[in-house]
Amino acid sequence: MNLGTLIVGPREHVVAIAELDDTAAAELGPLLRDTARVVETLCRPEQTYVCMWSHGREARKHLHIAVQPVTAEVRARYGGLRSEQLQARMLADGDEPDATDVEQFCERARELFRAITANTAEDRS
Repeated sequence: MNLGTLIVGPREHVVAIAELDDTAAAELGPLLRDTARVVETLCRPEQTYVCMWSHGREARKHLHIAVQPVTAEVRARYGGLRSEQLQARMLADGDEPDATDVEQFCERARELFRAITANTAEDRS
C-alpha cells in the first residue's frame, strides 16, 4: 500500500468485527477516528479509505482494518483507479514505499497519536 497507510488490528486473535467483545468494539470507533485524523493531517489526501480485510488462503485469518490516504498523485500513478480496483492494483504491483520514508512517517504519526491521546485525556478531565 502507499505511504501513509496504517493498519488497525485487535490485540486478541479475531477474524471478524462481529467477534469483537464489548470493550474492543467500544475502543474501535475512537481508534479508527484518531487513525484517520493522523492520516489526514500528515498526508492531506483527497479521501481516506477505511476498509476491513481478514482473508487467508482458505479461511478468515486475522482482522485488519486499513486506513489509507488516497491522493490525486496516487490515483494518477494507477491510471485514475479508485476504491477496491485501486487497492487491488497496488497490491498486485507490489510497489512498496521507501523504508526511510516509512520510518519518518511512522515517527511523525507516533508524535501525532501522542498529541491526540493527550488532548483526549484532557477533554475527559
